[in-house]
Amino acid sequence: MKNHSGRPKTVIFFIFLIGFLIGCPFFLPTYWTFIFGEILIMALFAMSFNLLLGYSGLLSFGQAGFFGVGAYVVALLILKGWQSLTLIMLAGTISAALAAAVIGYLCVRRDEIYFAMITLGFGMMLFTIAHNWIELTGGSDGLPLAVIPALKLPGFELSLFDPRIMYLFILFVVLAGIFFLWRLVRSPFGLILTAARENKERLAFVGADVRLVRLTAFTIAGGLAGLSGALFCLFNSMATPGFMHWSYSARPILMTILGGSGVFLGPAFGAVVFFLLEQVITNVTDNWMIFLGAILIPVVIFFPQGILGTLVKHFDR
Repeated sequence: MKNHSGRPKTVIFFIFLIGFLIGCPFFLPTYWTFIFGEILIMALFAMSFNLLLGYSGLLSFGQAGFFGVGAYVVALLILKGWQSLTLIMLAGTISAALAAAVIGYLCVRRDEIYFAMITLGFGMMLFTIAHNWIELTGGSDGLPLAVIPALKLPGFELSLFDPRIMYLFILFVVLAGIFFLWRLVRSPFGLILTAARENKERLAFVGADVRLVRLTAFTIAGGLAGLSGALFCLFNSMATPGFMHWSYSARPILMTILGGSGVFLGPAFGAVVFFLLEQVITNVTDNWMIFLGAILIPVVIFFPQGILGTLVKHFDR
């Protein structure tokens, strides 16, 4: 018999957490509202990456490429005069998913370090295209946005230049993305993903197409990375080639390691830790990445399953 005694507490916790997140822009300074908005975007980015690492056992160094595709598609459509935010966000997400499907078809044939290196190569190809195709992407200057379409709701419109409205818009989209991921990993497909990570030979032996399963996961992760990039483009009012650089792909990896890939919300927790460390350390020195690296080493040693993952395992015991 299953023990459901912990479920009410979990539900209460998430209700409290969502209520806190909704209330943040109304009692936090504008600066911290922006910080929390960026944390939410990067949390979704990290959790989309964790669909590969945590559930499929695939380490990708090219997720920033799909993040950038989503950002550039949104920027280009806004500059073309599109006014529907729903269609713009949908186009950015689908474009990134299509790019992931094409690239993933060539990547999922390999495992481990070979898969990682191929994704890195394709990611840098996307970065080079964005950096050198000046007529379309603006080159190293990127595509700044002077105007962002208003958020149209029945009966009225809201400007995303208002920090509170922008934050709540980001929160709504991120929660929708996280809910989609939660339903996905708890579905039969999520179980197949875990089986492919644990023993792909046995999964293939019982008749499953491991490549198709991996390609589907890679496409979904790329689409959600594109959704994160679309949000980040609106958040920063621009798209730049820097969004596609391989170093940007390291962000979700670090966040996942910090939080723990073994827990669903581990990467989101890692995003919070990552940005809070950045804010604290940058007040002391500009070389904050050195100190982040120094912190990351003991985390890996003493929290092998990430901070949140290790804590959850400890309390489960």
